[in-house]
Amino acid sequence: MSYTESQLEEAVISVAGLTSYIQLLLEHDEVLRQVWVVGEVSSLSRHSKGLFLTLQDPETKAEIKCVVWNSQLSRLAQLPVQGEQIVVLGSIRLYPQRGQYQLTVWQALPAGEGLLALRLRQLRDRLEAEGLFDLERKRTLPAHPQAIAVVTSPTAAAWGDIQKTLKRRYPGLSVLFSPATVQGEPAPASIVKAIERVERDGRAEVLVLTRGGGAVEELACFNDERVVRAVAECSIPVITGIGHQRDETLTDLVADVCAHTPTAAAELVVPDLAVVYAEHRQRIETLQAVVQQQLDIAGDRYYSLSSRLGRLRLDREIQREIEFLNWKKQQLIQVTQQRSQKARQHCHLLAQKLASLDPHAVLKRGYAVVRQENGAIARSAAQLAPGQELLIQLSQGKIKVKIIENSQSEI
Repeated sequence: MSYTESQLEEAVISVAGLTSYIQLLLEHDEVLRQVWVVGEVSSLSRHSKGLFLTLQDPETKAEIKCVVWNSQLSRLAQLPVQGEQIVVLGSIRLYPQRGQYQLTVWQALPAGEGLLALRLRQLRDRLEAEGLFDLERKRTLPAHPQAIAVVTSPTAAAWGDIQKTLKRRYPGLSVLFSPATVQGEPAPASIVKAIERVERDGRAEVLVLTRGGGAVEELACFNDERVVRAVAECSIPVITGIGHQRDETLTDLVADVCAHTPTAAAELVVPDLAVVYAEHRQRIETLQAVVQQQLDIAGDRYYSLSSRLGRLRLDREIQREIEFLNWKKQQLIQVTQQRSQKARQHCHLLAQKLASLDPHAVLKRGYAVVRQENGAIARSAAQLAPGQELLIQLSQGKIKVKIIENSQSEI
């Protein structure tokens, strides 16, 4: 194709003109005006005006020049480090003098695991600013709860550990189980529903949220904002037992008590009745020793005063000392009787409580425990069907029966 001289003059464009045209295309493109780019920092240099770096694609080795002006450096969430992978937000700009384009960076974030850590730190800072982790919000656990709720996976070892610990430390306790998925993407929503289920039930005095140990990513559901807020808004005290001693989640920080492990949570939620009884016996023995000591002191003083009266041989002095001694004697007897009565009442109350917690005592009163074939206690006729075999435990012995008719009417 040939051009005339006039056509050639019209078709020719200057270097500045071509550069300006390319600059207009790049800098006014909607995508390139605000674009996120991920890459590895292959080179990095400081300049009086800012920070210059090169982002490289590790696979294709494609590169793009970047600049962070000094005015923007303090606003970066992550300062670029050579050899590390980052995600940057910026816009494409053309440098006319060299005919080169570069990315003007506004923000830089860590990529991969670093990004997750940054998001977790930002969420923690935001929740902490709201006061969700303040000590003033923490509630004390009830000293002797009659019913507690446990939220965990029904297949987790943590559920078995908690059951064993509670049965050993506090027999007769009512344990309400609210199952939940505690790992993976559906876990946060499942945990929130399990907590809501406990609140709607209304019987539990304290809630135990627990899960056994695992990798950090397996505990991610306990750093989910939905779970943290559900625990913060729960109407009853919450104790967590999540992972191992080294693990700490945002749910642990917002809970009223953090025990770190499932077994430790079970040990904190109820006292050991055997220890409580032993401590009470020790208090009774201490009180008896103090009373006996006071009686011995009073007896010694009585004999001392009697000897003095015998030596003085003064009727008035004798009478005054006798009256004083009688008054002290009556006072000591009264105090001793009051303390003894209080100790007997306390011991009687504990004995009644222990008797009421004894499941064999309940059976002796004519009650029975009905279990299904899988060992679960039958609590409702709606759970049973004609022809199903049941095992009935009586005060003395067990019997196996088969259901002939099922009536679900309430008594």
